Amino acid sequence: MNVLVTGAAGFIGSTYARMLLGSGPTGGPSVCRVTVLDKLTYAGTVDNLDLSDPRLRFVYGDVCDPGLVGTLMAEADQVVHFAAESHVDRSINAAEDFVRTNVLGTQTLLDAALRHRVERFVHVSTDEVYGSVETGSRAEPDPLDPNSPYAASKAASDLIALSYHRTHGLDVRVTRCTNNYGPRQFPEKIIPLFVTNLLDGGDVPLYGDGLNRRDWLHVEDHCLGVDLVRVLGRPGEIYNISGGTELTNTRLTELLLDACGADWSRVRHVPDRKGHDLRYSILDDKARDELGYRPRHDFERGLARTVEWYRRNREWWEPLKRRASEAGLSRAL
Repeated sequence: MNVLVTGAAGFIGSTYARMLLGSGPTGGPSVCRVTVLDKLTYAGTVDNLDLSDPRLRFVYGDVCDPGLVGTLMAEADQVVHFAAESHVDRSINAAEDFVRTNVLGTQTLLDAALRHRVERFVHVSTDEVYGSVETGSRAEPDPLDPNSPYAASKAASDLIALSYHRTHGLDVRVTRCTNNYGPRQFPEKIIPLFVTNLLDGGDVPLYGDGLNRRDWLHVEDHCLGVDLVRVLGRPGEIYNISGGTELTNTRLTELLLDACGADWSRVRHVPDRKGHDLRYSILDDKARDELGYRPRHDFERGLARTVEWYRRNREWWEPLKRRASEAGLSRAL
């Protein structure tokens, strides 16, 4: 079986590709080949992939390229679609790339999957499509209420994907995850940004009052959930995937300072970003009950191992930070 994985030179997609080519996260049907399609934007690098593995094929290209997508889809049995622009700060200042990649790119893939009769299409999304949640938690049937251009583009792509199931009968399955963390995350996101800044002796920028809350999910647990949906999920269904650890950004900062041997003097408060959602929270009962999903990583141990990975792998992240700085990319929180 050949699985086409889009965006798999990035943080989450590459973790998923490595898991598929390892023992397999769920022990589902044997995957004989993984084809990676990635544009290698600033957040993707082939260093995340084992290009020496004969079962892995890397293809440089854009999910918005219908000719290339059609060629790859003709060879694929299943698709897992991670490719997306995902940095909220950048979406506020330059939404066009988000609409193009997240909406048009998804539609291009779906058209090709339908045309070439791909047996299964897993579309990977985010809890941000539900919008800010003051109390309680959102379940899959709840209405979408995205606030940032990034979240709106993902909500649109979710609806387009599901429409191909309802209109054409294409086997589409959608996942929505909480905030990911773990090794190889591009250092614009809060955990790798703070860790690498602290390891370099710098300070860390904390938005607003630091009371924004997020649920944290280890990337390997996320990939496990995605694969359970691929193997055991039902066509046309949405599955939330969470980590079960909700923290304010202030508390997360305290944990990162402690892990890096730093104190609060290294924290620099900065003005809050526009439209900053206060809290995201989702229920993942459906994935637990139907698929047997359970996160395997304790957050504090997972965070400690993540910090240690960055401590030991400067050669991976230092060039990426230099490249981001030269490009003038902002940081996310």
